[in-house]
Amino acid sequence: MKKTVIAYLHTHWDREWYREFEVFRLRLLRVFDSVLELLENDKIPSFYFDGQVGALLDYLEIRPEKEKQVRKFIEEKKLFIGPFYTLIDEFLTDRTVFEKNLEIGLKISKDFGCTDFIGYFADTFGHSKNVPPLLKKFGLDKCIVWRGCGDIPSEFTFNGINTVNLIRGYFMDIFSAPMTIEQKAEWLKGNLDKIAAKSEDYLLLPIGADHLGVEPDITEQISKVNSLLDDYEIKLSNPFEYFELVKDNFKACEWNDELRDNSLTFILQGSYSTRMKLKQYNVKCTYLLEQADKLQKKYGSQYNAIIEYAYKLLLRNQAHDGIYGCSTDLVHRENITRYEKIIQIANTIIEELRLEYNFKTPVMEHKELIPEYKVVSKHFGVENSLLYDTQKIPVTEDFTDIYTLKYSPAIKPEINFEVKNGKIYIAPFVKGGRAACGVSMEFVRFQDNGDTYNFGAVEDDKGEKAEIYSFKNNIIKTSFFDVQVEVQGELVNFKIEWNNKLKNKLWQVKFNLKSPVTETYSEDLNTIIHRKFDPYYDMRQHLPKVRGIEVKTNFAPMQRYVSAQGFGVITKGLTEYEVKEKSLLITLLRSTGVISSPKNPSRSTPAGPPIEVPDAQQLGYNCAEFSVGFFEPEDYQKYIDMVFPPII
Repeated sequence: MKKTVIAYLHTHWDREWYREFEVFRLRLLRVFDSVLELLENDKIPSFYFDGQVGALLDYLEIRPEKEKQVRKFIEEKKLFIGPFYTLIDEFLTDRTVFEKNLEIGLKISKDFGCTDFIGYFADTFGHSKNVPPLLKKFGLDKCIVWRGCGDIPSEFTFNGINTVNLIRGYFMDIFSAPMTIEQKAEWLKGNLDKIAAKSEDYLLLPIGADHLGVEPDITEQISKVNSLLDDYEIKLSNPFEYFELVKDNFKACEWNDELRDNSLTFILQGSYSTRMKLKQYNVKCTYLLEQADKLQKKYGSQYNAIIEYAYKLLLRNQAHDGIYGCSTDLVHRENITRYEKIIQIANTIIEELRLEYNFKTPVMEHKELIPEYKVVSKHFGVENSLLYDTQKIPVTEDFTDIYTLKYSPAIKPEINFEVKNGKIYIAPFVKGGRAACGVSMEFVRFQDNGDTYNFGAVEDDKGEKAEIYSFKNNIIKTSFFDVQVEVQGELVNFKIEWNNKLKNKLWQVKFNLKSPVTETYSEDLNTIIHRKFDPYYDMRQHLPKVRGIEVKTNFAPMQRYVSAQGFGVITKGLTEYEVKEKSLLITLLRSTGVISSPKNPSRSTPAGPPIEVPDAQQLGYNCAEFSVGFFEPEDYQKYIDMVFPPII
């Protein structure tokens, strides 16, 4: 008896990637025009529009006359959109922004008449264990995943959510390939056999690929293929029918941890440190926008519309190929422009409310010095009280020196920091000197022969270690760069600014702890996740020799915080760490010059187009900021608030 294959037509729509947004949008017009025509003429039963509404809105902005037709197909359950505004990464995303993505996406989807939703993560680079509870919070009870699943069956329960694992991925462009029907049937049989090995009576088959249109004769092709398949019958339908057919299968396998196993699928985790400036912008914008939103809600919610607009800008930048940094240089220059707009909006809202309600903020601009505030910078400009007064305009005589001030009260040091004999030491504060349980700290650098997707490790690379020259006036001079140090209460704050002139390098700060690092605690969607490591695993000794393998690593994503053995690190947009024997390393910068290199020693197969991207080398000015201290994971929010102080 033939097994039924539920197939759904889709296109995976990256708003921007190896082409820029407007270039891809022109392609979107052609692709979706054709989809609507096929639906109108009953050539296809339905179309799944990639789990997001962003692409549909991009389309309707140019084709507003198609909205009535789109609404009709959604009502008839022939077109499925949402629930997300954009398809964002799960590990680089703040909980508030993730929830905004669902809140905005569902509001738009429901306004269009859509009532059926799946938490759709067909191409994100691994999956956070903290996502399913957020889906449930918004009433979603279904999820589709792919990368990072390892040896998991087609149907399983992922932290309480019925979840489907796309065994062979979402990329199924076989019906567009220049092959005979016989060849297509043979190729499909091989893939369906692999899906069947992890499935019960029903199989799920996506038909589509990145930015790919639907073949006009897809129904006829499937009919011909079915006549050649002995074990399978492909039925064009939608993923919702599949969930209903297999509803009794999910409880057989439960998985309550994150999904970052790259033994069967690439998770491309070098993207967590590619173009570190984007990650730093993202963290800064997330913080400022959340503070602006909380403030304006406290004082009457008069900025609701502009706040939602700013969150949409942020979500466009968090679309997974955008936040990953694996797109063209022009794409990421546009990302930076959006980030700058968000900063402008958030800072303006905060400042207008400050001037109206007379409260202080952690950072302020003022023409006079203020007690307990230190000068960050000075520029020639106009005082904000004049700039934001709609009944006045600044004139030449109003221009004067304006200080940017940061709240910096004198706090007695409660942590020991010293530079001695060319080494850096940090220890808990104890009477009589440095404690035995302290850590040493160094800066290291390695060759990176990789690309924007994966760090390319060199097998025999022992790396370089920065020489420590001196420590004077709170500045550590090293052979790599100068490091500003501030001991403040229970934290030591570090800021590194340098002119990078080196290509294809991995820069890290290394903290040497008292024993092998077997476990870490790090921030994931604004909560703590516990990970275990083999501290003696060395990726350089396991570089792949055959195609189709991505090397396992001891790198992992983080948001703002990671700790081991009671030693914590809080960063301002450094989003990757590594475990190596007794050391915890934080990536400061990873520079590379190509989207996907076919010669990447850490991944034996291309992951995208080999487009040169000189900006990803991050030559020129770079900055890295982080703070360290001794505290347990349950206390991390207290220290996060020291580095990212709430305004209210």
